[in-house]
Amino acid sequence: LFVSSPGSPYQPFLEALENHPQKKFYNVSKLGGAKYDTLPYSIRVLLESSVRNCDGFLVKETDAMNILDWKTKQNHVEVPFCPARVVLQDFTGIPAMVDFAAMREAVRNAGGDPVKVNPACPTDLTVDHSLQIDFSKCAIQNAPNPGGGEAPKPPARLSPLRAQPRKVPCRGQAGCRGGSCEPGRHPAPFSAQIENTPILCPFHLQPVPEPETVLKNQEMEFGRNRERLQFFKWSSKVFKNISIIPPETGTAHQVNLEYLSKVVFEVKDLLYPDSVVGTDSHTTMVNGLGILGWGVGGIETEAVMLGMPLTLTLPEVVGCELTGTVSPFATSIDIVLSITKHLRQAEVAGKFVEFFGSGVSQLSVADRTTIANMCPEYGAILSFFPVDNVTLKHLKHTGLDKAKLEVMEAYLKAVKLFRNDESSSREPEYSQVVQVNLSSIIPYVSGPKRSQDRVAVNNMKSDFQACLNEKCGVKGFQIAAEKQNDTVPVQYEGNEYKLSHGCVVIAAVISCTNNCNPSVMLAAGLLAKKAVEAGLVVKPYIRTSLSPGSGMVTHYLSSSGVLPYLSKLGFEVVGYGCSTCVGNTAPLPEAIRNAIKQGEIVACGVLSGTKNFEGRLCDCVRANYLASPPLVVAYAIAGTVRIDFETEPLGIGFNGKSIYLRDIWPTRKELHTVEEECVISSMFKELKEKMEKGNKRWNLLEAPESTLFPWDSKSTYIRCPSFFDKLAKEPAAAQPVENAHVLLYLGDSVTTDHISPAGSIARSSAAAKYLTSKGLTPREFNSYGARRGNDAVMTRGTFANIKLLNKFIGKPAPKTIHFPSGQTLDVFEAAELYQKEGIPVIILAGKKYGLGSSRDWAAKGPFLLGVKAVLAESFEKVHRSQLVGIGIAPLQFCPGESPSTLGLTGKEQFSILFPPELSPRMTLDVKTSTGKAFSVIALFENNMEITLYKYGGSLNFVARRFL
Repeated sequence: LFVSSPGSPYQPFLEALENHPQKKFYNVSKLGGAKYDTLPYSIRVLLESSVRNCDGFLVKETDAMNILDWKTKQNHVEVPFCPARVVLQDFTGIPAMVDFAAMREAVRNAGGDPVKVNPACPTDLTVDHSLQIDFSKCAIQNAPNPGGGEAPKPPARLSPLRAQPRKVPCRGQAGCRGGSCEPGRHPAPFSAQIENTPILCPFHLQPVPEPETVLKNQEMEFGRNRERLQFFKWSSKVFKNISIIPPETGTAHQVNLEYLSKVVFEVKDLLYPDSVVGTDSHTTMVNGLGILGWGVGGIETEAVMLGMPLTLTLPEVVGCELTGTVSPFATSIDIVLSITKHLRQAEVAGKFVEFFGSGVSQLSVADRTTIANMCPEYGAILSFFPVDNVTLKHLKHTGLDKAKLEVMEAYLKAVKLFRNDESSSREPEYSQVVQVNLSSIIPYVSGPKRSQDRVAVNNMKSDFQACLNEKCGVKGFQIAAEKQNDTVPVQYEGNEYKLSHGCVVIAAVISCTNNCNPSVMLAAGLLAKKAVEAGLVVKPYIRTSLSPGSGMVTHYLSSSGVLPYLSKLGFEVVGYGCSTCVGNTAPLPEAIRNAIKQGEIVACGVLSGTKNFEGRLCDCVRANYLASPPLVVAYAIAGTVRIDFETEPLGIGFNGKSIYLRDIWPTRKELHTVEEECVISSMFKELKEKMEKGNKRWNLLEAPESTLFPWDSKSTYIRCPSFFDKLAKEPAAAQPVENAHVLLYLGDSVTTDHISPAGSIARSSAAAKYLTSKGLTPREFNSYGARRGNDAVMTRGTFANIKLLNKFIGKPAPKTIHFPSGQTLDVFEAAELYQKEGIPVIILAGKKYGLGSSRDWAAKGPFLLGVKAVLAESFEKVHRSQLVGIGIAPLQFCPGESPSTLGLTGKEQFSILFPPELSPRMTLDVKTSTGKAFSVIALFENNMEITLYKYGGSLNFVARRFL
């Protein structure tokens, strides 16, 4: 499944690829003629999937025709989508794999072959959510200076976890005196050594391998999660079609982007587009590579793994046209944030976004993936960048085989999934078009006191002047007009300098948060290189520093050859930590500090961090600006923020020549070249080596190899769930719900957070009582997320949210009433009593039941509590489908009716009649023990959903196929 359906009516469209006769593909471009050419590229991917997977049951011929008629059918029909693969992270992946293990058990018990139970869709599970920071490197070896105005205090006692300095042999650098590098050999009085970070020689910056903080956290992770990791290891050994990416390899979205993504799939010489659904919100990032993908809930993901298509309403597609030329001074971050702002204003929520226009080719793959990853910020399902020459060039630098690249390009062009910039090429038609002129994107800084106060760089000089004039407040300094041009002479290191309002005294390049994009750090390095070559310098009294976010940043700055030039300007690596951003700045020279105070100078700090509150960096530095890394270097060279970069030079270079910012600012072409050749290739090579070698602890981890998982009855992490307890080859007819009690009577806008177990386990909760009975102390409870593989914990955590407002109770509390006894109990305890008494339960709710993030346990939990149906005024669409997928009937009150209008108290018993033959959205009769009768609408949208419901949900439906 999900490769090709032999009985497909579209077999005549199966062709051989030109110059590669052994490669076959469905030439969907011939399906609709001119109609196909007007489809957005993202819709073409949906069409290819439906054509390739058309089997007449899960995917019908009419589905493909509906997609082909996208222009008239958008927002009006639901279509199936069979992604090429699935990506899971471990928190959402463990319940999925536990379900597969339980399915094997059930199939064996029902007389089937458990070996046949495997994911039908290729699945990759990345163990990246288990790591907790038990040991960190954020403590500074020397006590943090409270603001630069006091003398340094004696060094704080070193943490016992601190990695002991180890000798690293030098490689003959001119500045190093030979032998081994030791702490203190190279004086750097303003460099604070960050605890638990690699010890670096500033002349060759070779890190000590495996800093102890990493080793300690890894040790804790493997100890705390051993049971779960052993289960994953067993899964990787026994299941086909699944790959487990072990801990310490990388985050799910990084591994997905950098290693798992194929762009074009090839299975048994059949070519088709790569596409993916995942349980991580960062799944959308791959759209920047031309891979259709987005995040979905756990139940939908399991259904896809089991061989079921994902169902979605044929979406609107908003075309985002990029025109114009990017300003030379605009960084990648400026571009990403500006496009994000435009899309947020365009109201693209719930729609596909697709980029086109002449400006697209100016964006690197890093830019594109960052924009695609921002989907949650502007509400789109995904933001798609079709494959083009920029993509192919990027893939070449990742080390992709040349022959594969040729086949990929030929295939994508054959099915018209390759975008080019030729003016003669016809652009697709879109639901609406949003235009973004890249020329209008200009660089900004933020300050001088708050990060939300943005200032265009070309207005910086006039804005600072206005700040001097304004009254003291969020921006103003209230400097008298006659004092605004005052200067204070100061002697420093044998030379005289003059300080004035706006002088820069702190300049810190920090690679954190939005500045982790390689291009902006490389831009700082390339600007420094050009500045040094032009003869520019930074005044020695300015506290310059470089604090990379990781060793990888140092690595690519070094491999690209720019690190020595940054050092030459004073931007030396001081360690790996928050440093200047959190106020950990070494004291300013006493002469400079005194001059600032004496002249009441409004001195400035410029940093590429996230916080710039007044006095944060130093008590005598009143104005602080957040800027991109290259602008930090530029302002350091200028020595002042009172400069107009367009008309005033940064300084005087060799031969007395005036050097302007435009003379040394790196072009986007230069940046992209260095980024691809020095960063991308290095990153992908390292990740590939990690994937091939594996993790030492993971490799040594022992795990069983039996066909069936050996469940440990004492385990509180992994437990065989009861979803398959009634598995039989033929499904029973839909049974009526007779004399059901109401477990919960809820109001409007009940979210999946109210329903699903999440966060820490409260000590007074039903889950806590269960864990205590197993001999655990509160310290060992861990979280619901960590225990998602134990249905006993998760069922007890369902409806355990302290904000749950049950009308039976009258106040927020995870409680309900067990009506036969009249007791007020935890929701789980009441449900357990009902099940022992053989009494079915239902839920009454108001409007928009199931709002919020898609959570699999928001459906699984109620199912295991014994809930047979949810009667609500309306449902959130995704949650409604999840209820069907688990075997709970979503029933909607008729228009204009609600529990209150019908006079229901919830204390009645309800009987719901299900006829032998159900049909989509049919009306069902409901009777109560008080004699009331009313009708509800069964929200089954199609015959496939009715089939799933009859079988007891998608899990049981697929399990029966193995019998």
